[in-house]
Amino acid sequence: MIKDFKKAISNPNNYKTITKKLWRYFFFGLLGVVVFLIMVKVGLFGKMPDIDELENPKTSLASEVYSADKVLMGKYYYENRANCEFKELPQNLIDALVATEDIRFYKHSGIDIKALTRAFVFLGKDGGASTITQQLAKNLFHSRSTFLPARMLQKLKEMIIAVELEKRYTKDEIVMLYFNTVPFGGNSFGIKSASKTFFSKEPKQLAVEESAMLVGMLKGSTLYNPVRNPERAVKRRNVVLTQMHKYDFLTDNQFETAKAKPLTLKISVQNQNEGIAPYFRDYVKEYLSEWCKSRNLNIYRDGLKIYTTIDSKMQRYAEKAVEKQMQSLQNEFFAEWKGKNPWRQEKESWKEDPDYLWKNLKKTSKYSYLEDKFGKGSDSIMFYLRKKEPMTIFTWRGDRDTMLSTVDSLKYYKSLLHTGFMSMDPHSGEIKAWVGGNNFKNFQYDHVNPHSNRQVGSTFKPFVYALAIDNDLSPCYMAPTGPVTFKMPEGGTWTPKNSMKIKSSHVTLYQGLKLSINTVTAHLMQKLGVNSPYSVRKLVGKMGIDSTKIRPYPSICLGSMDLSVFEMVGAYSTFANEGEFVEPIFITRIEDKYGNVLEEFTPKRTEAMRKQTAYALCKMMELTTQSGGTASRMRTTYGIPYDIPIAGKTGTTQNNSDGWFIGVTPDLVSGGWVGCEDRQVHFNSTALGQGGHMAMPIFAYYMKEIYNDRSIVITKNDFKKPDIDMTIELDCENYKGDYNDAPTDEEPDPIEGVDF
Repeated sequence: MIKDFKKAISNPNNYKTITKKLWRYFFFGLLGVVVFLIMVKVGLFGKMPDIDELENPKTSLASEVYSADKVLMGKYYYENRANCEFKELPQNLIDALVATEDIRFYKHSGIDIKALTRAFVFLGKDGGASTITQQLAKNLFHSRSTFLPARMLQKLKEMIIAVELEKRYTKDEIVMLYFNTVPFGGNSFGIKSASKTFFSKEPKQLAVEESAMLVGMLKGSTLYNPVRNPERAVKRRNVVLTQMHKYDFLTDNQFETAKAKPLTLKISVQNQNEGIAPYFRDYVKEYLSEWCKSRNLNIYRDGLKIYTTIDSKMQRYAEKAVEKQMQSLQNEFFAEWKGKNPWRQEKESWKEDPDYLWKNLKKTSKYSYLEDKFGKGSDSIMFYLRKKEPMTIFTWRGDRDTMLSTVDSLKYYKSLLHTGFMSMDPHSGEIKAWVGGNNFKNFQYDHVNPHSNRQVGSTFKPFVYALAIDNDLSPCYMAPTGPVTFKMPEGGTWTPKNSMKIKSSHVTLYQGLKLSINTVTAHLMQKLGVNSPYSVRKLVGKMGIDSTKIRPYPSICLGSMDLSVFEMVGAYSTFANEGEFVEPIFITRIEDKYGNVLEEFTPKRTEAMRKQTAYALCKMMELTTQSGGTASRMRTTYGIPYDIPIAGKTGTTQNNSDGWFIGVTPDLVSGGWVGCEDRQVHFNSTALGQGGHMAMPIFAYYMKEIYNDRSIVITKNDFKKPDIDMTIELDCENYKGDYNDAPTDEEPDPIEGVDF
């Protein structure tokens, strides 16, 4: 056959014919390749990124939540990814990448012809040909395929995209984009997230051996994961160091030193449920879901930066205060009910409710499962409900693995006390601390949220006093302590009572509020007229409370309604802000991933009462925290000095089901609620179950930390007196008003804890 071919080409005419055919084949082959490439580029074999996508590549970027003092509080993400600038990348990290993945990176234009030829000749056995730019193209626009023809087509697409990327980006920008998009496993995407996850540091702080380890992981984030496979990770790290040494990025000494270093990790798993203020961040997420929806944004992908009002130090102090008080209080609760069940009947609180446990067992998913499996009424249901099995339970000393039955687990969890605590600046409206519960991992229900309502009890009384003072009644006004009877709209009467007998027939409003005497508050309600329930409801509506929660009956004077910690703290801030209600805000601004401000937030303001009324209430509530007041233990037991001005009000509801305390200082208003999940479960003793014992200590622990921290600017001076002519008499030595002839020489009996 060779002889025939030689014979054919020996003829000049045949030689010309064959040459023409070869050139024709080459031309048409080349034309076919060009046409094929054009077809690939225009997307006939699958969508290709357009120019806009190339110039603005989209990646899922976590949104970040920052405190007012610029502390990263947490993230919202599908992929835990955070971008960094090129200047944030250490040179040793860039050197490790180039030495290992693409040594001619700075010489080619997206495709390394030499490496491509080598890979073709040796079928990839002597190394691949994928450049850093091609890998970036794959990270941005493609997912890996295992089907060979599809993989070959994908490689071709990556080459085309790589060339286009090189036209539009500098080499530094390509390196930056690469490190921002590459996955490191463990839901860590991008070098910034990986540095935090494995070494708890910023990329700029990475040592040579740490950079080498992270670059080494790019070959296989699971195979070379330093947590799962530490030996493989070290070997792969040393391969990267060897490459760096080979190409003179490391001296002999640097190479030997880095290679000898042990694998030292400082794992910091990025968890959306952990970090400071998890309840707050969850509330922000709930708000942002609607905010983003109206602007066609995605909180999990668009890399928003949310700047909140939370002060990270104050938040930590609040969380610390909650933990300290709740752990101690829970021990007291268990001790009081030792050997007995704490769930009581609603009307006869001294009796146990025998049906309580069974009613709640039937609400569990385990009961539903067993009922479906064995049939309604089967004995097997209770057998399995009482059968012990391994489980992890929450304790104040950390989660604990144990063996418990469903019945015992329910008993335990129904006996746990819960809390909600919030602190805000009354002048700016900025929320500084938000603790929605004991532990977000175990209890997601947020007890601060405006929709989380509990009966407020005596913490509502200052609003009735404020209405009376706003109608020119003096705090020195002598009010009778005797019974007051109201005619109810639907018929019948209502006569509120005090929890203890009071020997004084009349007391000043100062004393009435200080000791939280029910009949004095009821007297004020009656004195304000038949429409007083509507007037009180209107007032608190101006103070940020959802007035639809309040039925306009006389009993509202004693706090018969259910309100939220959010509303109550916000409303009390009106007293510290000279009668002007400032809507509590939790976000100051939101930026997009480029730093453009999308929205800035300012609070709404409402004039709720006169300046002198607000000032008078602050002075009146100060006595609550002084000797003989329902919150006097703040000074005697918890050590807050008497000369620091703090106004406040305790609240305890029927059967000690709810304990409240709201504290007011000139610069900060804080307060919260404590109680069990169900109101039938509560302290038996009022000494333990009153607001002054349950909720007030959280405030006391919190404020002690605040006052001791000199970096937090908060005044210890008195409440600001209005710069107006006062028409309300605050000095009882000068008061000459109603009931001036009533006996004033005897003090009412201190009623420890009687604040409901």
